[in-house]
Amino acid sequence: MSTKEKPGPQSADREVSRIRIVRAAAEIAAESGYEATTISKVTKRSGLPASSVYWFFRDKDHLMAEVVRHSFEQWISSQPRWERDPRDERSPTEGLRAILSRSVRSLVDSPDFVRIGLMLLLETRDVEPEARQYFLATRDEVTSSIAAWFTSYFDTALRARRPELAMDLARVVLAATDGFFFSRQIHDDLDPEDVVAIVVAVVEQAMAGE
Repeated sequence: MSTKEKPGPQSADREVSRIRIVRAAAEIAAESGYEATTISKVTKRSGLPASSVYWFFRDKDHLMAEVVRHSFEQWISSQPRWERDPRDERSPTEGLRAILSRSVRSLVDSPDFVRIGLMLLLETRDVEPEARQYFLATRDEVTSSIAAWFTSYFDTALRARRPELAMDLARVVLAATDGFFFSRQIHDDLDPEDVVAIVVAVVEQAMAGE
């Protein structure tokens, strides 16, 4: 018999408490910003004592990194994957439109990881927060996945002639989604499909030029 602790009511209760803390921190950060999010406010919002927070997280930085991680994993699990099916006969622009139509629309709900991550990118600190490091790492992974997806449509000659093209296009896609997120904070009637159409048109022109 394994000596490891088996999942049970106690471990389930701990997970419920951990998620309550993470959600409370996310709500406060969305309302007041990273700096104004404190352990004291998190305990009050979650209804759990400070000892519970420190049981799971060593400090505020660790907690906020978990907020970003938890939000990102929830978001990415519902997104179409940047993987091309060999049987897929759609053009790259048709495939791009299909993926972006879902992913851009999901940003309407302002996922916590995007809000907090972009907030941290715009601020300068002597010590880089763990949440910022995690956010940048996830962006690098997503950018690489998008670049690989574009590369799958390029022939050998194009890959050799313009090895940077796929990464450039991936960064254009990310920049456009960032812009959409910021714009929605000002103009909440901005249609995601309009943004998708513009991105697809830009990519189409870039690839046509090759």
